[in-house]
Amino acid sequence: MVRQVSSVAVTERRAPATAVATGAVRLTGVSKVFGRGSSAVQALDQVSLEVAPGEFTCLIGASGCGKSTLLALVAGLEQPTSGEVSTGEEGRGGGRGVAVMFQEPALFPWLTAAGNVEMALRARGAGRAERRQRAAELLRTVNLGDFGGKRPHELSGGMRQRVALARALAQDAGILLMDEPFGALDAMTRDLLHDEIDRIRAGRAFTVLFVTHNVQEAVRLGDRVVVMSSRPGRVIDEFAVDIERPRRIDSAPVAELAAQITDRLREEMSRDAR
Repeated sequence: MVRQVSSVAVTERRAPATAVATGAVRLTGVSKVFGRGSSAVQALDQVSLEVAPGEFTCLIGASGCGKSTLLALVAGLEQPTSGEVSTGEEGRGGGRGVAVMFQEPALFPWLTAAGNVEMALRARGAGRAERRQRAAELLRTVNLGDFGGKRPHELSGGMRQRVALARALAQDAGILLMDEPFGALDAMTRDLLHDEIDRIRAGRAFTVLFVTHNVQEAVRLGDRVVVMSSRPGRVIDEFAVDIERPRRIDSAPVAELAAQITDRLREEMSRDAR
């Protein structure tokens, strides 16, 4: 799907075959302005970025640099002021569409863990028996097979995020957008969920665009780390993560590359302060 917009009109059309073939996600000259006149705020400025099918790309930048806005544009929750956003909507594993996972699990409190996962399956038109079977499978995938009958308030923060991940996977999306999904968790729980993401991706490949403030987390998880400028957000640098998996967040190679990326961020923030 391609969403191409000018400051005057919004149009929807199908992506040309070349766009789908070359990238699961593509942004070309994308700008986003909120508001009008003297109160207008430019969040993104001429952002161009391509994410290959099956690639895990992490976005890093100072607070307010437009990382979450970029995800919202890819998800179709916002429209660009100018430029083009396209999603091939097909991951290496054959799934279609785009799923989003936020920092807050946003589970329905009156439903069980299994019921929350089933909601995503119901939206896809799955029958009752299929929903129950698939929800149970997905909860086992995130190591919550024994907790399907629990409601959110009976689960820890890490468990609730596992349910949110299972719900995102239930959409069978080829593209998963993750907006600081582990930011509110303690270091140990976050590390365990990193391992879960690695394990799930090894068995079920999909494209991931992941926003985080944690540079070491980006290096721990990503195939590539994209650095964004302070507002308005622009892509100013990127780093390939050529570190063998499995990785440890506290390993020397991860720490070394994270230090290089941190230096680049400091350079950008110092420039902005001047």
